[in-house]
Amino acid sequence: MSAQPHIAVSATGIELTRVAGFSRMRALAWHGNELYASQGYALQQLKIEGKDIRCSHVAGFEPAWWRKATATSRMASRALRDGFHALAVVSSGDLVGAVPGAIVRRSPGDEKFRVAHPVLRGTRPLHIAVTPDDTLFWGEYFDNAARDEVHIYASVDRGLTWNVAYTFPKGAIRHIHNIVYDPWEQVLWILTGDDGRECRILRASCDLRSVEVALAGNQQARAVALVPTKEGVYFSSDTPLERNHVYFLDRRGTVTEVSDLNASSIYGCAVDDAVFFSTMVEPSSVNVDRTVGVFGRADGSAWRQLLSWRKDSWAMGLFQYGNAFLPDGHNTSSLLAVSTIAVRGADLETNLWRVGRAPVL
Repeated sequence: MSAQPHIAVSATGIELTRVAGFSRMRALAWHGNELYASQGYALQQLKIEGKDIRCSHVAGFEPAWWRKATATSRMASRALRDGFHALAVVSSGDLVGAVPGAIVRRSPGDEKFRVAHPVLRGTRPLHIAVTPDDTLFWGEYFDNAARDEVHIYASVDRGLTWNVAYTFPKGAIRHIHNIVYDPWEQVLWILTGDDGRECRILRASCDLRSVEVALAGNQQARAVALVPTKEGVYFSSDTPLERNHVYFLDRRGTVTEVSDLNASSIYGCAVDDAVFFSTMVEPSSVNVDRTVGVFGRADGSAWRQLLSWRKDSWAMGLFQYGNAFLPDGHNTSSLLAVSTIAVRGADLETNLWRVGRAPVL
């Protein structure tokens, strides 16, 4: 039986109740009340209907023979970053995912994901974005020590073919952390890093003909997670060089620091009107807390740390940082899905938490 995280009880207005747990599973994306999650290279669907949660196999991907072997081992799969890392659900039912070395696609009714596009630099993008007209985007994420040009790829045929839609020139950025569609403003938010002026939060039209800088130039603009809301967007900083925070950027362009974080943050999500960000344990002389956390707020209440797990004893560089993954997509289930890795008692687990409202003290 897995160890339960520490649960903070405070006047946040949020009450989390654990309703289910799944081993060796990583939550990837919501599509309404359906949560898509991977177990290695197999994709599962968790359908939420009231208090019932039905799990069914959707499709699988056939990796190289040696990855088939490593994916069966907990520690080998951690070391080699096996499995799905991102997923987008298209309105037609097509599924587009990122696995090591490739963008893969599954047509409705097909039992297999098939390679649609090789990832030539780096191993995979961190996220795949989809707009209401089913245009898909992903940005290159690779080491890029030479600061070569960096591309955004787009697909207008549900992931069948991909073309370069936008290019950052040589020396502009290191890589792209995330692309997020904002349904209220009908724009794309593009997050880049990692140093100095490379740290940018950009607002772009969905055809990428207009790309404007919203924030740039310092480590607090170094972000991976961004959550749009009606009033504006929340984002969290991701830096090992400074203390990290949650910020709110309103629709007029005003930025407000709204919460401290115990460490770098690269995942965020919304559940109804509640917003959540998770933090990770990475090497840092500034962020020395060895716990993975989930922070949240709702109904205008204060931000608080709601969940926490201790980092396990395995080396971070080889066996991954301690982290809590929060899935992409639009969630109508009122459940918070959290997948943890490299933490004590809950390595490679997904837990579902019902988000309720606690009396504000």
